[in-house]
Amino acid sequence: MGGGGVIISSAWGREEVGPFVYGNLRQNLPHNEEHIFRSRFLAVLVPDDITLPQLVLQDAEVYADKVAFVEVVTRKEVTYSDVVRNQEFAKALSSLGLSKGHIAIVAWGITVAGGVFLDANPTTHASEIKKQVEAAEAKLIVTNGPNYEKVKGLRLLVIIHGEELIEGAMNWNKLLKAANRASTNITKEDVHQTDLCALPFSSGTTGLSNGVKLTHRNLCVGPYMVGQVTTLGLIPFFHIYGIIGICCATLRNKGKVVEVTFAPIVPPIILQLVNNPIVEEFDRNMLKLWVIMSVASPLALELLTAFENKFPGVHVQKHSCITLTLVNPETGSWLTKKNSVSYILLNLEVKFIDLETGRSVPKNTTGEIYVRSQCVMQGYYNNNEETAQIIDDKAWLHTSDIGFINEEEDVFVVDRIKELIKYKGFQVALIEHEAILLTHPSIEDTAIVLPPDKEAGEIPAASVVVTPSATENAKDVIDYVASNVAHYKKVRMVQFVDTIPKSHSEK
Repeated sequence: MGGGGVIISSAWGREEVGPFVYGNLRQNLPHNEEHIFRSRFLAVLVPDDITLPQLVLQDAEVYADKVAFVEVVTRKEVTYSDVVRNQEFAKALSSLGLSKGHIAIVAWGITVAGGVFLDANPTTHASEIKKQVEAAEAKLIVTNGPNYEKVKGLRLLVIIHGEELIEGAMNWNKLLKAANRASTNITKEDVHQTDLCALPFSSGTTGLSNGVKLTHRNLCVGPYMVGQVTTLGLIPFFHIYGIIGICCATLRNKGKVVEVTFAPIVPPIILQLVNNPIVEEFDRNMLKLWVIMSVASPLALELLTAFENKFPGVHVQKHSCITLTLVNPETGSWLTKKNSVSYILLNLEVKFIDLETGRSVPKNTTGEIYVRSQCVMQGYYNNNEETAQIIDDKAWLHTSDIGFINEEEDVFVVDRIKELIKYKGFQVALIEHEAILLTHPSIEDTAIVLPPDKEAGEIPAASVVVTPSATENAKDVIDYVASNVAHYKKVRMVQFVDTIPKSHSEK
């Protein structure tokens, strides 16, 4: 397991290496050989009998007085003892009848109680929340006062966080107090690593939103970070990277989530740091920040260069979901090549598949990136057809990203094959725009195009064919889409055309 490299396998043998499975080294069938790459560093072994909350809060009592979170606006501090006490919410949920496997839109207490959490973007349109709730068969929702209007009609138990009292909803603080006074004889069900832990919704191979089934094992493999770093919690915690890659990874190492030695941020924020004149009002020599990690969407080389010129002491690391090694753990020196997304993560296998032949390709050859690991999702919730399209019978996840690996084992991501874009770091499925536009009575046909944009990289623009009697203008069409989606999913431009060109297959 020590070095990185390629595994050549002509058949899917099963060779156990710690808790992870890799292909056997065989070279007797050259035309069937596989080019499979894995991390250059030793695998991290995860115990088989631990859940995500147990892993993250291991030895938390030793750090009881250490600050875990700082809320920047109010400067309120939350210690590790506070985090542990918040697990009392699990008892409260159990008293309400939440049991193992039940799905709810909230995180930490749910997983302790054996439930499954589904995080929702607070800017999401009410109709989109309704779709997720129904698809996930959710049992309850935890939200705040300003967002209550979006969920009050869903006929679910709604818990309002904080002190605010709202008629028709349950108050968080009162619930905790009642649970503490209640009997302690609530039966606690055993939670195992194979049980579902999270159900984030994401666009699949077709761009339609699906619930991604993640077990405790999937997520226990993921939250690793070296050292007790102070992490900028800027990526929202309703995003799976925010809750696992930032929150859980930092808490597991008993670091602090606030600001400012390590900052995972998206390219639009990097652009603001480069261009916003307010940055000049601060002494950049006083920065404690030593590395930023660009996540969620592509970082243009020009923007990378501009940032490095303005912040010469800050290292920029690109990140993808299959790679992340910032420094040599032995020397502390930067290892990765500029414009790469770094080395393959620990505990992962990766191969690159030729789109024409379907065969894996060697180093320095582009192909679709396939990934296999115990951190790969179990599939899409109640959607076996979509699952079969993205995870094959050999457990390889087809990412739809195009890339290659070089001789030094740096991974480069160069393209995508999905009809999906990232608008300022948020995922936008083009098929969703088309589906909404086609519900408009005056629109006969539509297609989404992607003109370049300096700030966002690319933006969704609609070409539409309208009926002869239509009176709508471009703003009317933009407003129609906006009334049905979150703000970051809006169509930004509209062009009226006579026809939408199609291939022989009507695509």
